[in-house]
Amino acid sequence: MPTKYDFDVVILGGGPAGYVAAIRAAQLKLKAAIVDPERLGGVCLNWGCIPTKALLKSAEIYRETRQFKRLGIDIDVKGFDFARIIKRSRQIADRSSAGVDLLMKKHDIATFQGRGRVSSPHEVEILDSDGARSIVTTQHIIIATGGYPKALPGAAFDGERILTSKEAMNLPSQPKSLLIIGAGAIGVEFAYFYAALGTKVTLIEMLEQVLPLEDVDIAETLEKSLLKLRIDIHTSTAVTSLQSEPNGVTVTAEGPKGNVAIQSDLALVAVGVGGNTENLGLEEAGVKIDKGFISADKKYRTNVPGIWAVGDVIGPPLLAHVASREAIVCVEEIAKKNPALVDYEAIPACTYCHPQVASVGLTEKQCVQKNLDVKIGKFPFVASGKARAAGDIEGFVKVIFDAQSKRLLGAHMIGGGVTELVAELTLACAMDATADDILRTLHPHPTLSEAVMEATADAMSEAIHI
Repeated sequence: MPTKYDFDVVILGGGPAGYVAAIRAAQLKLKAAIVDPERLGGVCLNWGCIPTKALLKSAEIYRETRQFKRLGIDIDVKGFDFARIIKRSRQIADRSSAGVDLLMKKHDIATFQGRGRVSSPHEVEILDSDGARSIVTTQHIIIATGGYPKALPGAAFDGERILTSKEAMNLPSQPKSLLIIGAGAIGVEFAYFYAALGTKVTLIEMLEQVLPLEDVDIAETLEKSLLKLRIDIHTSTAVTSLQSEPNGVTVTAEGPKGNVAIQSDLALVAVGVGGNTENLGLEEAGVKIDKGFISADKKYRTNVPGIWAVGDVIGPPLLAHVASREAIVCVEEIAKKNPALVDYEAIPACTYCHPQVASVGLTEKQCVQKNLDVKIGKFPFVASGKARAAGDIEGFVKVIFDAQSKRLLGAHMIGGGVTELVAELTLACAMDATADDILRTLHPHPTLSEAVMEATADAMSEAIHI
C-alpha cells in the first residue's frame, strides 16, 4: 500500500455516527471523506428522530386543543389536515439534511454519494448511482452504516400493507385502523401519533409490558395513558402470523387470552433492528460479525487493523446520541487523543409520546436482580406547582439511590416535557453524584425540574411538598 493516502479517514455512512465522525476528524486536522448512497443525516434526520418528533408535536397540539376552554381560551378548532402534517414533517427532515450538507462544506469534508465497499483495510470502492466505480485510499476506515428494521418471519415488508416506520411516517392518507407489532419506543410513538388523530390502533408486544426496557412503574403508568386514547394493548402476546390481503392485514397471535385474530388496514412492524453489514466487503476483509452486528472493542477497533466501527452497526444501545458519542471517541482514538470512553451505565433513553418517558441507569427490577440495597423516592407532577399551572399533571419522577453511599443508580420519569429533565440526572449518574449533591443544587421555582429535587428528598425521607 502507498505511504501517502487520499484521506486520513473515510467513513461509510452519513448518519449521526458518520457525519459526526467526519466533523470531529476535520476538527482534529484529519483529511476526511464520507460515503453514503442516500442524502446525509441517516435514518435519524431523514426518517427517524427528527421527522417523527414533528409528527408527534402536531398530534400533541391537536389533543391540547381540547383543553383550550379549561384554560380560558375560546377557539373553534375544526380539525386537522393529515397531508399538511406529513408535509411539515418532511420539510423539517429536508432542512435537517441540508444542514448536514452545509456542515460538510464548512469543514471541507469530501462527500461521495454512492455505495461504499471495503476493498482492503486501506481502500474503499465507491459505486455511484450511474454505475461508475472509483477507488479511494485511506489510512483508516470507519464503518457507520447504521441499522435496518427487522421483518417478522414469513411477513416481508411490502411498503403498502406491511410497513416499516419509514412508510408509516409518510402515508398518503390517514388509515382508519393501524396494527403495530412491537411496543418499544418506535411502536409506542406511532401508536400515540395515530391514536391522537383518531385512527383505531392495536398495539401488540411479545414481552410483558409496553416499553420493555423501562421501569415497571413507568410502563404501567404509560399503559393507562395509552388506554385512555382507546388503544387496544396486547402484552405477553406473540404474533404467529401476519398476512397482507387486498383490503388490509390480518394477524394471528397467542397471548394470555388464548389465540386472537385481528384485522386492520395497515400493519407497522417495529420488532427490532439489525446491523447494515451486507455488501460492504467486510467478510472478505476478515471483519468479525456477531449476530448481525460488527464486533468492536471499547475504542471501536474491529479485529482488522485500520477498520473501525461505530453506531447502530455495532449493536445496542441503538440510540443516535450514543452513536454520535461513539464516533467522537473513535476519531479521537485515531488521532491519539486518549479520549474518555463512553459510559454505558449512564445512557439516557427517551420516548416522545405524551406523556413523555425518559430514563437513565438501573431500573428497580435490575437493582433487585443485582441484590442492591437501595432507597427509592417518587414525586408526582400533580404536586408540582408548575405542572398544575401548565395543566399537565400526569406522571412522576422516580429516583433510585444506593442506600449506603447515596450514589444515584437510576432515574425514571413520565410526564409532559420529561425528556428535557433527564440530562441533569444523566450527568449525576456519570459523575457518581449522591442524593446530597442533588439536594444541595438549587432548582429554580417554579419549574418541572423541582420534581427531581423533590423525588430525591423523598428517597432520603426529607420530602417537603408531599
